[in-house]
Amino acid sequence: MRGRTAIVTGGASGIGAALAAELARRGVEVVVADRQSALAEDVADHIVERGGRATAVELDVRRFDAFERLVCATKERTGSVDYLFNNAGIGVGGEARLYSVDDWDEVFDVNLRGVAYGIQAAYPLMLKQGSGHIVNTASMAGLVPAPGTISYTGTKHAVVAVSRALRIEAKPHGVRVSVLCPGVIRTPLLGAGRRNMPWLTPDKSREIWERMRPMPADEFARQALDAVEQNRAIIIVPRWWKLFWYVDRLSPALGEAVASHFHARTRRELAALESEYAQRRLRSEPPRSERAAERGNNA
Repeated sequence: MRGRTAIVTGGASGIGAALAAELARRGVEVVVADRQSALAEDVADHIVERGGRATAVELDVRRFDAFERLVCATKERTGSVDYLFNNAGIGVGGEARLYSVDDWDEVFDVNLRGVAYGIQAAYPLMLKQGSGHIVNTASMAGLVPAPGTISYTGTKHAVVAVSRALRIEAKPHGVRVSVLCPGVIRTPLLGAGRRNMPWLTPDKSREIWERMRPMPADEFARQALDAVEQNRAIIIVPRWWKLFWYVDRLSPALGEAVASHFHARTRRELAALESEYAQRRLRSEPPRSERAAERGNNA
């Protein structure tokens, strides 16, 4: 990898930041691209302080024109774009009954359209180079059923499918394609708020995810990039998560049963939290008669 150039979207935090740091440690010049420009600058500065090469660029992956400009500018400045890590992604927690149309649109725009725009911006350039490696970040949710995050899992299944098909198309032209399918990785996302579930606090969210034995992001990046260097097609880290994939491939019915078991447990826990939340709100609100009187006084 030494002496090459990589663009990492969603590089300001979590898996993206860890990938950027590990790429730089391996001698790659990294472009840290993210909507959160200040955080991207911090990641790039940290890499430079450690002797690596990195620059930060503000990028909204939902804008193809911006993505295309970034790829062209990187090619002009460095001479090549050797790696594109389509890593930017978001999720909306909660069952589909809690969704709005905007929830679907936002997740699909970032997780799927953002990957498509990255491919459309970088792949033609890599074809001209006769080399390059596109690495799309999906998820274990792109390989097995993941109830409770169906918009997210829908996009990640699509990213896996796009990556596998493009890998076949790209191979005769010297371009490589891989897809990352992380299990649970210890990132700020584990404690992020869920706008559809205000009863799920960041601390409780982290507590639930910790049961799944999350891997530190820097260790994930090390193992994932080892597999990228080996040109693996589907990269599952931590490796023990492969068990869920194997079970689902062997017997989709059994895979569904396993997913249902874990979902039922989580759903019961979330239902209890939702009930407590509703009771707290009820206790904090004045009686209906008082609210009506207050509205009358304000009329």
